[in-house]
Amino acid sequence: MPAPITEEQNRLDRDALLDAAERLFYEQGIQAVGMDEVRAASGLPLKRIYRSFAAKEDLVVAVLRRRDQRWRASLAARVEAVVDPYERVLAIFDWLAEWFAEPGFRGCAWINAYGELGPASEAVRAEVRSHKRAFHDQVAVWVHATGLAVVEPVFLLAEGAIVTAGISGDPAPARHAHAAVATLLGTP
Repeated sequence: MPAPITEEQNRLDRDALLDAAERLFYEQGIQAVGMDEVRAASGLPLKRIYRSFAAKEDLVVAVLRRRDQRWRASLAARVEAVVDPYERVLAIFDWLAEWFAEPGFRGCAWINAYGELGPASEAVRAEVRSHKRAFHDQVAVWVHATGLAVVEPVFLLAEGAIVTAGISGDPAPARHAHAAVATLLGTP
């Protein structure tokens, strides 16, 4: 009889599964990736995978939720390292430019997931909306610190830059949005 699986091993297996699924879903698209491919990439048997996630939709939601935590934490670390509130808002777009220039950038994972599954999956749609709301709220905190009422334009410029860079494969939309936000903020 095999030894029982420890909590630590469960955590490591879950991380390996989420890493593999996130990479495959982001690179190839959710619907293009079968669970056999996720199994092969994670090194876990399908039985273990389905014990953790009863359906592929559950795995997609877990991937998006974990990615949201890492994505927004990385953005916050960069932006909050800047002291001046106006420069802090502009730092959002500096961070976006770096993200857009990363090898393998394929746009917004949440927009991609929504485009593939949002109309058919309430769970995915809810997770995408949760991420967008949290990102909006994060931007709002930084914009409110400037004392200017420009949260919605700044948020929409960030979202537009993300979508445009994802489609074009060019990081330039971050620079253009940065310039537009600098005008909104009245900074040079």
